[in-house]
Amino acid sequence: MAQPFIEHVNITVSDVDRAARMLDQLFGWKVRWNGEGRDNGHTVHVGSDTHYIALYSDSWGPAAARAHRKGAPLNHIGVQVPDLDAVEKRVIDLGLEPFSHADYEPGRRFYFFDWDGIEYEVVSYA
Repeated sequence: MAQPFIEHVNITVSDVDRAARMLDQLFGWKVRWNGEGRDNGHTVHVGSDTHYIALYSDSWGPAAARAHRKGAPLNHIGVQVPDLDAVEKRVIDLGLEPFSHADYEPGRRFYFFDWDGIEYEVVSYA
């Protein structure tokens, strides 16, 4: 029997196109699907052939994104990368600020918030 895995996570953002560009620039992920979302919204699926993040923005704009602030219910999204230093440079190049750098078993990591206050943990086990 195949092992279950997380296929996607759906998050609300204020600008799906900006968020999709960020995920492409940081992780090399591509748009898998782009189209209408519920409540006259817009959804973009960004990821690989096996996993993705569904980015959703509804017709009510940024106020709806604020309703899904960090910790209510999402704490952070963890992304494993082969080269932590290269991704951190790209985070900085986007004008975002890495923080909480740590190096403990099983790997090194840092965190950053995107423009909507969504926290990402970037970790490398290399």
